[in-house]
Amino acid sequence: MSDLFDRASDLEQLQREEALARHRRPAAGPSYSHCEDCGDDIPAIRRQAMPGCTRCITCQEVQERSGR
Repeated sequence: MSDLFDRASDLEQLQREEALARHRRPAAGPSYSHCEDCGDDIPAIRRQAMPGCTRCITCQEVQERSGR
């Protein structure tokens, strides 16, 4: 019975590591130069730090708070 639990534990650890690796990968595609919500410029430093970002910091914070 312990073999079954060991295999389940190993599988769970592998799945967790794969999920974390997917999360760490930068988003696909280039960042927008302008926010998709308000149209303001997205600073170059933000685009470099967050590849694939589509919102300025302010709009991203609003989006995260609203849970959309």
